[in-house]
Amino acid sequence: MLTLQHPPTLNPEQSNQQKPVTPNLALNLTTEVIERAKLGVSYARNPHTSAMIEKVLSDAEEVAKGGRKDKTNGRLQRIMLQTVIRTLFKVKVEFPERIPTTPALVVGNHLNHIDPFILLSQLPADTFYNVLGDARSLYSSWWKRQIMSFVKGVIPLERIWKEEVAILEAAKAGREDLADLAAEIQEYVPKGNSIEAMRRLDRIVQSTFNRNEGIMLFPEGKLGSVEGKLLPLKRGVAIYALRSGMPIVPIAIVGTKDLYFGKEITLRVGEPITVKQSKRPKSEEVQAVLDELQAAMVDLLPKNYTEPKTPKFLRNFLNNLLV
Repeated sequence: MLTLQHPPTLNPEQSNQQKPVTPNLALNLTTEVIERAKLGVSYARNPHTSAMIEKVLSDAEEVAKGGRKDKTNGRLQRIMLQTVIRTLFKVKVEFPERIPTTPALVVGNHLNHIDPFILLSQLPADTFYNVLGDARSLYSSWWKRQIMSFVKGVIPLERIWKEEVAILEAAKAGREDLADLAAEIQEYVPKGNSIEAMRRLDRIVQSTFNRNEGIMLFPEGKLGSVEGKLLPLKRGVAIYALRSGMPIVPIAIVGTKDLYFGKEITLRVGEPITVKQSKRPKSEEVQAVLDELQAAMVDLLPKNYTEPKTPKFLRNFLNNLLV
């Protein structure tokens, strides 16, 4: 995932406001985009999903105000994740000596919904890591809600999806067939960009660091579509680092775009990026950190990734496991 005194351009969750698509693109939406938007609306209208998101956020805010945090034992969490991940895949870590041993802001590229679990399985248990992730995706089904209840340490990020933004723009551009869907998006989908929502998220994030816990996030703001390619990073990651003074540890995730049983997945750990704490970061400070992080992550990613030509058992199951 700030006070009113901060310049509007520095709100951390501006990173989640999607850029409008052009009318030409909006008029040529694919079936996949439309179906994804419908799915998002169904998640937003699910009372169980909404109730759990609100409970998790309310509990996290109470902790931020000094309450006691209920969390899973870090070592137990790692053992369980490692058991599952190592059963399904072969994970190779490059430059493991760079893995932080103290709280940090761990940042990765994002190719698959399983990415945070793979990263968590390789981080030391001495530091408890919280994952900042899309709220509706995390709690969209009963079994996900059960898993998240056990794992804990998740900070749900309420935001509008890029597919939903495209539907809204298409309806404005004249797609009458999408008018009803656009109306539902406007009514039910939280955009996460209100002052109240941004302040709440900022309080939760900063209190997490104050408790000497780490945070993991994926600053591209959405899933990438190509191995080795990085989308432009959102400003929130730089703002969180500057306001807390936490170091940023970039980790490139290689191989999760197309999953199958036994596939080798590589994690390339980058050098920590240290920042000077600034409670009210200026725009140029934010951009400087963002540029440094973007360059570091691009450098870690493979330049010419090639998918292994091996049998791909359980491919469909694993690629859709957490969708």
